[in-house]
Amino acid sequence: MTTPAATPSPGAPGLDIPSVTVTPGGTASTTLTVRNDGDIVEAYRLEVVGDCAAWTTVEPDRVSLYPGTSETVTIRLAPPRSPQVRAGEVPLAVRVLPTEHPEAVRVPETTVHVEGFRELRAESAPKRRRGWLRGRYRLAVRNEGNRPVQVGFTPAQPGEELRFDFRPAQRRLEPGESAEVALRVRTGKPVWFGKPATWPFTVTVAETAAEAGAGAKPGAKPAAKPGTKPVSGPGDAGGDDRDLPRPEAEFVQIPVFPTWLLAALAALLALLLAWFLLVRPAVRSTAREAADQAVQKQPSPTAEALGQTSAVNPGQPGAGARSTPPGAGATGSGTGTGTGTGTGGDTGTGLGGGQQSSATIDMTTAGGQSKTGTYTVPADRTFGITDIVVANFQGDEGVVTINFGDRKVTTIALETFRNQDYHWVTPIRITENQTVTVQVTCAKPGTPATGVQAQECHEVLNVSGVLSSLR
Repeated sequence: MTTPAATPSPGAPGLDIPSVTVTPGGTASTTLTVRNDGDIVEAYRLEVVGDCAAWTTVEPDRVSLYPGTSETVTIRLAPPRSPQVRAGEVPLAVRVLPTEHPEAVRVPETTVHVEGFRELRAESAPKRRRGWLRGRYRLAVRNEGNRPVQVGFTPAQPGEELRFDFRPAQRRLEPGESAEVALRVRTGKPVWFGKPATWPFTVTVAETAAEAGAGAKPGAKPAAKPGTKPVSGPGDAGGDDRDLPRPEAEFVQIPVFPTWLLAALAALLALLLAWFLLVRPAVRSTAREAADQAVQKQPSPTAEALGQTSAVNPGQPGAGARSTPPGAGATGSGTGTGTGTGTGGDTGTGLGGGQQSSATIDMTTAGGQSKTGTYTVPADRTFGITDIVVANFQGDEGVVTINFGDRKVTTIALETFRNQDYHWVTPIRITENQTVTVQVTCAKPGTPATGVQAQECHEVLNVSGVLSSLR
């Protein structure tokens, strides 16, 4: 009868396979001796069975032996560097199947010691946070080694501006397991003004010893604690701090009061100072002058109106006199002619006896075109203009030009204002048949409050003043 046999060395009895130690990512080998104790030529097929079969081969996997001869085959082990190949003792078996006598199959066994390796992966999300005092991050940690690990976290920052809080402070990870750890970063004091301050930092993820357990202090360096071991990098079963994962991140501390707010406050303060120092005194002076002019333009009561007599011939005493009753014989009225107050010192109709009047010119102009609107002073009238208001409520773009008679008053770019007003203490006077002219050149219609862009430019001019009679 043909009987297979396996020994550690040729000629030795038994079917033992020597035990072997292998490192994931590396290779190892052992041997198996097959001997034909039968009386016929026998062929043997060899195949690996068990947990090691996926990464173990037999060379050669088929042998033919004469009776009483033997041959040694090589068993090669090449486990991948993967969390699926767990550290520890793994059984290895080889099935030896005779071709002529399959009932005489033998399965010699041994034990493979798979060494452990340590490898961690860590990443911070997000890489940057912005805030006044604090920021929140997530640390994604994965155990790429082949044995369970207890990991801790050590932050590092160039200065001492930041405080760190990890939740949880430590985490146990099985091979191939991933987890997220919450990280809270906080600064000691706010930035009130100026530019944002950037604080970069790193977090070292290291393995702690089992003795440390959950009692390890957050943020303590693993190398400084008794019983801790640093996590190694690829291909290193020891501990090298340079191979530890150190995800980088930064916290951008923004100021409480941004720069634009300071500029706005400065502009507002300047406007208030200008009002109290320049505009307010001018307004008071203008109001005082207007009140004085109004008092001066009121007609003074004559001597006859006061019941006094006027002498017919003041050179002769006792000459006859004529008495005028009170209220009679007034020499003028509120609408009489006199020296005007128009610009340039020319004379004309006084404005004191006129009446307040205003006119509105409402214009719509297509884009890329120009259009002119006018207001004509009525016959036998003079118009003393004291105020104009130009409205560009759509925010159109283009140019508007305003003329009083043959005098150009102003030319304004439409995009520089929404409402513009002008006022004159001394009225600008135009006479009968002269016009107030508004010429609009529409470059681009704007967008009113409805939010829909207009099809045409739309401007409104309101002119106000005193309309007086020439007679």
